[in-house]
Amino acid sequence: MRQPNPMIARLCALVWTVTSALLSPAVHAQTQDKVLNLYSARHYPTDEALYSQFTQATGIRINRVDADDAGILSRLKAEGAASPADVILLVDAARLWRAEVDGLFLPVKSKVLETSVPATLRAKPVEGGGSAWFGLSNRARVIVFDQRRHKRESLDTYEKLASPEFKGQLCIRSGSHPYNLSLFGAMTEHMGPAQTERWLKGLVDNLARPPRGGDTDQIKGVASGECGVALTNTYYLARIMRSTKPEDQAVMANLGVVFPNQASWGTHVNVAGGGVARHAKHADNAVKFLEYLVSPAAQQHFANGNNEWPVVPGMKLENPALQAMTGGSFKSELVPISAVGMNQFKVQQMLDRVGFK
Repeated sequence: MRQPNPMIARLCALVWTVTSALLSPAVHAQTQDKVLNLYSARHYPTDEALYSQFTQATGIRINRVDADDAGILSRLKAEGAASPADVILLVDAARLWRAEVDGLFLPVKSKVLETSVPATLRAKPVEGGGSAWFGLSNRARVIVFDQRRHKRESLDTYEKLASPEFKGQLCIRSGSHPYNLSLFGAMTEHMGPAQTERWLKGLVDNLARPPRGGDTDQIKGVASGECGVALTNTYYLARIMRSTKPEDQAVMANLGVVFPNQASWGTHVNVAGGGVARHAKHADNAVKFLEYLVSPAAQQHFANGNNEWPVVPGMKLENPALQAMTGGSFKSELVPISAVGMNQFKVQQMLDRVGFK
């Protein structure tokens, strides 16, 4: 067999080395372009399917950092321009507003997002166009009550929770929790500061126990008879409604639910949303991801996977628990998120004055 010429072999090796060196930056850059760095306060197992479906559809790999809203905001501020974050997902309206005020978002112009997300559920456009963040799903804050003790019509507004009728019966989580701060901020818009503070004092007077635990604890408190009424976000209630565990079915046996203020300004909704990080290195991929999250498939996933209400109008709900609560729709308030956010400091001062822990 004829042996290869050593000189030709060495020349071929040299050509391959030079060619690889010239091509590798382009190949490396192309690989890097298929990446999305996500900072997420959404730590729901059902979201894993959302992320994998996005990767399958686009080839864009997601690197995720999980923390709560406050932790994500602190990390972004500490990292500054060196932050690798491309997309920020937060689960509370007040925190979205805070991130916007702190300049942590890069305003986005997107026809898809602007036509899919109602104006009240996204940041106001900045000068020159584009919004800092967009709502992606909703959680309604509703009243649950013991049907053995109360009738629905006695609890058809948030204001009635402060009525002497419910003395010693109200269960609620901390007043300073973002879910309550957002509700109280919205009530300040509806009623004004003075009337809202009187209402908050009425809530304190009606407490069955000091505020503690999460929304699920409040629901179970009503079911056990410890409380007569409580406030909860709907997705906590829907989880119990969809459970096949006997103990969860027992919780629902005597529980009623009210979407308050349907005859006036509507039920308070707290939005979970996201935006492109101010120093995103893969901004195009970030916009693609946000647009994907308002697609019909993703919106149905929010509803079916985590029992949240879609932000895109006209979506037909398949979730049986959400359907059972309202028949699939309800009147929600139209208070701008920015107004709710700006009321947070004012509300916290009210809470301190009335002794709402």
